[in-house]
Amino acid sequence: MSQVLDTPPPAPAPPDDPAVLAARYGLTISGARPSLPAYVRSLWAHRHFITAFATAKLTAQYSQAKLGQVWQVATPLLNAAVYYFIFGVLMGTSRGVPDYVPFLVTGVFVWTFTQSSIMAGTRAISGSLGLVRALHFPRAALPVSYALQQLQQLLFSMAALIVILLCFGVPLSASWLLALPTLALQFVFNAGVAMVMARLGSKTPDIAQLMPFVLRTWMYVSGVMWSIDRVLSGHQGMPHVVLLALECNPAAVYIDLMRFALIDTFHAGQLPHHVWALAVGWALLAGVGGFIYFWKAEETYGRG
Repeated sequence: MSQVLDTPPPAPAPPDDPAVLAARYGLTISGARPSLPAYVRSLWAHRHFITAFATAKLTAQYSQAKLGQVWQVATPLLNAAVYYFIFGVLMGTSRGVPDYVPFLVTGVFVWTFTQSSIMAGTRAISGSLGLVRALHFPRAALPVSYALQQLQQLLFSMAALIVILLCFGVPLSASWLLALPTLALQFVFNAGVAMVMARLGSKTPDIAQLMPFVLRTWMYVSGVMWSIDRVLSGHQGMPHVVLLALECNPAAVYIDLMRFALIDTFHAGQLPHHVWALAVGWALLAGVGGFIYFWKAEETYGRG
């Protein structure tokens, strides 16, 4: 008895490759990362959004407090008062440092600018997921706007700093104009680091819990409450790598440049060698490097 075998029907033709279909109908990947030049142009096109977002955040920051915007000045001043009591009075770091109160207050104000920019940048993406998922815009606008917000707050606080300098006998000088390029370079540095931290924080939100400890350690080695030049001159036996790290510390570089600009007793001999080259180098390294690092993950923000 013969057995008839049924031949299976031929398999259907495989569909066209998705890439071919996308090219045929002019489809593009949603949220795909643009080229770097296109991304820069897009960020510049959103400059008004960046400034408006920063201003709105600054206005709303203390909206629930009865003193309102007064806390923009009161917070760093209270920090400076605490540091003066602990380090200047109890620990005696004020000895040998002329104009210690202007020295300390300037350091606290400038350090707060960097600290707040980095902390805000760490939460720039993870804390704005609703905005990221709802609107199409270059995500770098968020960490940059947070850094701009902190710059606006510092400029607002500079009025109190100027009053303190004048009250403690620091004369008005043409060197004060050097504060402008110093702040510009520090802003670029802060924005670059904020973009690095924004990318890291978007994937690992726990970094935001770790950063206060990192920043506090960084503050203690940045000469906010003490003179790096005085400590280095009295510790010649310290390893060279430690001396170099203290001198080239970017936070200390910008703090010392601001002190040099505003305080007449803080002279050029207290600055590290090639200080302006260091300031420009750190700004370019952090600004350009941080921007490219952030751009490389542009299509991942707000997903998953």
